[in-house]
Amino acid sequence: MEPAGAGPRRAREPLRDLRGALRAVLARVREGEPGEGREPFEPQRFWDALGQTFKATSQEATKLSLAFSRPPLPSVEDCQKLSEDVQNAILAVATVYYSLPKGQGTTLRKMVRDATTEVVEGMIQLTETILNTPLESLSQEQLISTGSVWEACEQASNLPRDNQAAVVSALAACLGVVKDALEEMEHALVEGRDPYSDIMEDEELGFRGNRDTYWSEADRKLLGPCMGLMKASKACLKKVLGVVKAHGKADSSEQIAQLDDLADIANEISPSVDELALSMYPPMNQLAVRLNAAKLASVLKKVLEITKTSHVCLPSEEGWVQFLTGAVDHNMDKIKNFTQV
Repeated sequence: MEPAGAGPRRAREPLRDLRGALRAVLARVREGEPGEGREPFEPQRFWDALGQTFKATSQEATKLSLAFSRPPLPSVEDCQKLSEDVQNAILAVATVYYSLPKGQGTTLRKMVRDATTEVVEGMIQLTETILNTPLESLSQEQLISTGSVWEACEQASNLPRDNQAAVVSALAACLGVVKDALEEMEHALVEGRDPYSDIMEDEELGFRGNRDTYWSEADRKLLGPCMGLMKASKACLKKVLGVVKAHGKADSSEQIAQLDDLADIANEISPSVDELALSMYPPMNQLAVRLNAAKLASVLKKVLEITKTSHVCLPSEEGWVQFLTGAVDHNMDKIKNFTQV
């Protein structure tokens, strides 16, 4: 005779196999590269198929969750069938993702891969939640996990449809991060005035004890051009986003590759802005500030150079490229002057 609970536990065995299979799919999606299809790529067909597979996965998640939300629990056979249906739905999603050729753009492909990964991760999470939930009860975790799969599956309809739209989305995200960093720094500058500036130095100590919490005069001089460089970063992303929106095309492999180059280098702006901002806080190490500023200036110059040589830069746009290049150089020269050893 089986011990109490052994039957229901055995009924969930197929879910353990499912979890293993889904993890294997996840590893392949994360590491694998879609190939170039032999047949011409048909965008409409691809997006229809992706939408259908995401929708089918959402439905399978609902069926799986409902089956384990109330008694009687599914039999081993029913659980096996549910697991196979989930696995097939996830494999269909991965297969459609793999049919997106590299030539359609790395930025677009990354966004489709991220959306696919999120769906697979969500389904793994739901499977684990059911395996860890006491039998015959619908937990809050299970409801949340099911909702997460639905949300991940709904993303298919919001994905950019070509590399131009994907790069616009990527640039807009970078701009948002840089705007936040700039606002934070502006706020710190207002808040960061030395609260003890009206108190004389202690004659015995020589210096006030809190000198690490405020900027010295020399530091404040250096902050000006550093802020100038951060503002140039925001202006640069704003302008590049504008021209990619207005003139960006994804009709030829050359145009697609140029847009990817722009997105790749623009992605380096926000981490470089963050590094500079962090080194600007007191106590300031002026050499570190200079090195981080030089790194950011180099990234900005590269962005402007790539923009200038790409199809998005019409002759009418060359003026601001020139202007921002000058602004970067001007601020960098000042930073060098203020950090002379």
